[in-house]
Amino acid sequence: MRKVLILALCAMVLIGCTKKREVNLMNVNDFNTEVNGKKVSLYTLKNGYLTMQVTNYGGRVVSLWMPDFKGNFDDIVVGYDNIDSYINNKGERYLGAPVGRYANRIAKGEFTLDGKKYELYKNNNGNTLHGGEFGIDRIVWDVKSVTEDAIVLHAFLPDGMDGFPGNLDITMTYTLTPDNEFRVDYKATTDAPTVCNLSHHSFFNLKGEGSIFDHDLMINGKLITVVDDKLIPTGNFISVVGTPMDFTKMKPIGRDVKAYHPQMDNSGCYDFNWVLNKPIGQMGLAAVVSEPTTGRVMEVMTDQPGLQFYSGMNTAIALETQQFPDSPNQPNFPSTVLRPGEEYHHTCIYRFDVKKPTKK
Repeated sequence: MRKVLILALCAMVLIGCTKKREVNLMNVNDFNTEVNGKKVSLYTLKNGYLTMQVTNYGGRVVSLWMPDFKGNFDDIVVGYDNIDSYINNKGERYLGAPVGRYANRIAKGEFTLDGKKYELYKNNNGNTLHGGEFGIDRIVWDVKSVTEDAIVLHAFLPDGMDGFPGNLDITMTYTLTPDNEFRVDYKATTDAPTVCNLSHHSFFNLKGEGSIFDHDLMINGKLITVVDDKLIPTGNFISVVGTPMDFTKMKPIGRDVKAYHPQMDNSGCYDFNWVLNKPIGQMGLAAVVSEPTTGRVMEVMTDQPGLQFYSGMNTAIALETQQFPDSPNQPNFPSTVLRPGEEYHHTCIYRFDVKKPTKK
């Protein structure tokens, strides 16, 4: 009898020690507020595999939970647990946010369109980054609809905001699909000639936390847009094949991050735009990330021509599908001009899976 009791107690201890990590949702009350007279809240989406929370302040993804190969859930995006930390943020500005109306950099904060020069708000070494002072990450988006697995958000950017011409009307939809995808769809129209380049800026860590340098990465591109010392494109392209910036085959992110390359400044950071190896406008593979201890895998799909890979946080990476940076000043880059009667489209898909881990 005593032996049976001991075995039972041991089993209880074992079960307790191996309890799976579950989804830990953030409190809606910590996100309920008003900004400039508009209501801000927190919304939860589920598809039976993924659970995501979104705030309409900046249209931000604040958490994204998925299981590992053992069924343990982790939040694989970086975010804060209350709205004040986003509104009064002193650190990384773009956590989980869409960026625009022009994602990435515009040289000297200016461009000329139809013979007229436009001066933009400069917020990055004398250049304009991700739209300027407000962009689309510091505004309150209107919530058009919410279902169990999707949210439709709307933003209206008035003519002259951050220096850009034209009233820009944007609809953005986040969907958790039955194929275990986090899908982002953008549509935008304008009433005057303007430029438009929207992107998504979640920071991912497939372990949940810790260094991302042991994540394996493949980027479906052999070329990058050459940049100067302020990360502004020169208009040229170079091949990365056979260099420390070669991700045409899966390799650990940290393997060559401090190796010499004429485009890298030895900061231990990747922050470059890859030219994707696929037709412009067609959906195709942009990148694959895998984490060897949890078995988590993320594929990135897009219809855009470029992918900005940024590893500057060291604890998370951003993979931003986009048009090329500074396209308004680079006539040999794909055009980002949007005119009345046209509609801007952009789809980005983050597809998740779990495979057998390659490391313990």
